[in-house]
Amino acid sequence: MKHIILTGGGTAGHVTPNIALIPALQEKSYKISYIGSYNGIEKQLIEELGIPYYGIASGKLRRYFDLKNFSDPFRVIKGYFQAKSLMKKLKPDVVFSKGGFVTVPVVIAAGKRHIPAIIHESDMTPGLANKLCLSSATKVCCNFPETVNNLPKDKAVLTGTPIRQELLHGNKEHARAYCGFTSDKPVLLVIGGSLGAASVNENVRKILPELLKEFQVIHICGKGKTDESIQLTGYVQYEYVQEQLPDMFALADVVISRAGANAICELAALSKPNLLIPLSAKASRGDQILNARSFERQGYSMVLEEEEITEASLLEAIRKLYQERNKYIAAMSAGKNLNSIQHIVNLIEECIHS
Repeated sequence: MKHIILTGGGTAGHVTPNIALIPALQEKSYKISYIGSYNGIEKQLIEELGIPYYGIASGKLRRYFDLKNFSDPFRVIKGYFQAKSLMKKLKPDVVFSKGGFVTVPVVIAAGKRHIPAIIHESDMTPGLANKLCLSSATKVCCNFPETVNNLPKDKAVLTGTPIRQELLHGNKEHARAYCGFTSDKPVLLVIGGSLGAASVNENVRKILPELLKEFQVIHICGKGKTDESIQLTGYVQYEYVQEQLPDMFALADVVISRAGANAICELAALSKPNLLIPLSAKASRGDQILNARSFERQGYSMVLEEEEITEASLLEAIRKLYQERNKYIAAMSAGKNLNSIQHIVNLIEECIHS
């Protein structure tokens, strides 16, 4: 039986593409193991699927000063020796990495043991973790055509991002009943990501009195980010949604989202008109801004940068998005749709047999 180790963690965006691959790998009779951090979000998500999970030490490699910069390199080194030991014990045929700092020791350990490792870069420019893994990787899967041009030609492959197939089969009436909504107003879905988006949450809540005159709002806030003092008809909030998410997507007429690559690829696959509010360059390496502008150029998204948000500008953007929703639906429906799951599984098979 062929054995694959999946790895990726830190945020849901580094886990959900791996989850999307699992059914296709199981259909091909792969034995699947997962390596992640001790207590990251990936541990809960993967263990719920009954996949054997192995935790290793993980440290973040920062580009800015932090006292943890002195201790985290030792965690990375510890993680490398743990990963190397797991490679010897589990004897995988191939490793697939979705990124996040926990993957660095895993991919490097695979390379040292001559195990083919495929890494996936969702953003337009590779993050630091994937940059560190490049020399140990056999292939690099990319989401944007622009990314392929900035990577070694013998390694880069345009595959797109694996989308969880269950997202494509939601039932809007189930979501309407779950949220207690009526059918006489459109629905706005607000997604801040698994860690939440404080500025998005705050600004949406500021305009709720006006917003609820025209929309019903599903607000996925992030862990610990709900505000129980807000009790308004037509507004529901959740920390994190998993089982009901496909139904909520089906119910949503328009969506507000951060611009993480996995999130926006899901929106494109679902043809959901969206307003992207990318993480600012001050709070990130700027990858979300690049992602958002690429989707804007393709006609898939409206973009409102964080620094531009006011109550008036946000409300105006939502109204405009809804009015022009059919334009965005048409653009996404006509876009090139890569069969990412099949493409990546084929690549995995090729790496095993090469």
